[in-house]
Amino acid sequence: MENYRFFLLALFVTLSYALWQNWQMDYNEAYRKAALPQSTHVEPGVSGEQSDNLVKHDEVPESNLTGQDSFSAEDSRLADNKTSNRIDGQRILVTTDVYRLEIDTRGGDIRLLELLKYPKTKKDPDTPIRILNDTGQGGFFVAQSGLIGTAGNTAPTHRDQFQAMSLSYTLADGKDFLEVPLVWTNQSGLKVTKTYRFHRGSYEIDVEQKVTNNSDRTWTGQQYVQLQRTGLQEEDKSFFVRSFTGAVIYTEEDKYQKLKFEDLEDENVNVSTKSGWVAMIQHYFLASWIPPAETVARFYSKALQNGRYIIGAVIPSNNLEVQPGSAATLESKLVVGPKIQKVLETIAPGLELTVDFGILTFIAKPIFWLLNFFHSQEWINNWGVAIILVTFSIKALFFKLSEKSYKSMARMRKLQPKLENLREKFGDDKQRMNMEIMQLYKREKVNPLGGCLPVLVQIPVFISLYWVLLESVELRQAPFFLWIQDLSSKDPFFILPLLMGISMFIQQKLNPTPVDPMQQQIMRLFPVVFTIFFAFFPAGLVLYWVVNNTLSILQQWYITRQIEKAG
Repeated sequence: MENYRFFLLALFVTLSYALWQNWQMDYNEAYRKAALPQSTHVEPGVSGEQSDNLVKHDEVPESNLTGQDSFSAEDSRLADNKTSNRIDGQRILVTTDVYRLEIDTRGGDIRLLELLKYPKTKKDPDTPIRILNDTGQGGFFVAQSGLIGTAGNTAPTHRDQFQAMSLSYTLADGKDFLEVPLVWTNQSGLKVTKTYRFHRGSYEIDVEQKVTNNSDRTWTGQQYVQLQRTGLQEEDKSFFVRSFTGAVIYTEEDKYQKLKFEDLEDENVNVSTKSGWVAMIQHYFLASWIPPAETVARFYSKALQNGRYIIGAVIPSNNLEVQPGSAATLESKLVVGPKIQKVLETIAPGLELTVDFGILTFIAKPIFWLLNFFHSQEWINNWGVAIILVTFSIKALFFKLSEKSYKSMARMRKLQPKLENLREKFGDDKQRMNMEIMQLYKREKVNPLGGCLPVLVQIPVFISLYWVLLESVELRQAPFFLWIQDLSSKDPFFILPLLMGISMFIQQKLNPTPVDPMQQQIMRLFPVVFTIFFAFFPAGLVLYWVVNNTLSILQQWYITRQIEKAG
């Protein structure tokens, strides 16, 4: 029965290895590669880089009313010529307090977007992380929108040329918002004004497409919004779920649904819903299109031949009519930024679920709430200190439970001489030895499983805290003190892993020694194995384990001493 404690520790090592492998895939470039497959339709003489700009007929969604794509005359011509190059328009540079981005006058796409408050790396604080990008470095990821004309009506898609009043916009001091308008007109008198509205301190972008009908016929159509990006291909796969990168949809009926890129290859999304949204998410950040509340939208997806994937929405799902001499405005919201739970939950229902804590969410969410509570106190304002206080809180919560377990382990420790005698006496007869050991436990009223409880309790807490540190952008590049300047990355000098290994070694000295010599040898290796694994874990997680082990050592030492004094 004493093998249960050994088994739990072995299980914990296995889980630690899985988490370590998972962490490496997220933070070690040797484990990660973003691949951009070449298009199967490349015009002779067009380079691979140029082929990324090919115009694709299937980039524009179908109208669910007509069952056919609806394009302008130019679009129809380009659609027939699948190998025509995409002709970029002019780039509009927009700068706010949180964004630096570029809008292409061709289609009004946002083709580059950087988050000014989030450095790409800790070592390069002046280079912001880039979320949307069409440069070919780090993959392709853009936000697009347009109109679908129905019943033979013309409408500008994300491939049509717009006119801009200026090529540079900056959110001025003292202003709370900034508007960037683009205008498209045709010879029939139809005018479409696409306006991006940016708000100070916000990662929400309001998008309006105003249709002004100065023609002599009724205009009918719909708007669509979509995200287009390349998929990620991993050289190695972990059997443990890693931070998810892919498409997400949220519907009123089925709630939160993650779609891997291979899922989009197998089957297209085609669902109508109300009060939902679509998104592409990655580690710490997301981009999401959100239809107006209570508006029925049709969500769709496509896997393109050039290795890119589309997730989008047609809004509204029914037809919009604009009579001659009148106008109508179609609205949507684009969110591109960090996955901050308390912010996301105020934007749209279920958007905070993009912060995915896995199957142990019911444990991870309270841990994150407690972390955030401690960090929000003015006298703390340090995520490392918050982790320490959370560790104290968890130990206090399980204090009585741990006390009972440590008492059981202390009694087991007192039985070591008798257990050693039984091993020497019945070492050649394993069955008889195990039977005598069980009788000894029964006479001494000792529960051999009592010492397993602390390890058993810590495993789900350990995994939950791992996911909190992995998924919470609030802890990204968060400093602690001295040499620990990023709690979400490994300790650069491996001091914390070494302290953790030492604490495990001391803890083993307080525990009863296994009777089996082979188990004794393996148990001695555990501190070394854990030190190696934890050397590459986030410093915040190792900090938790060091503090937890230290508190456990103090509690166990005190209880063991009391029992030994009692005789």
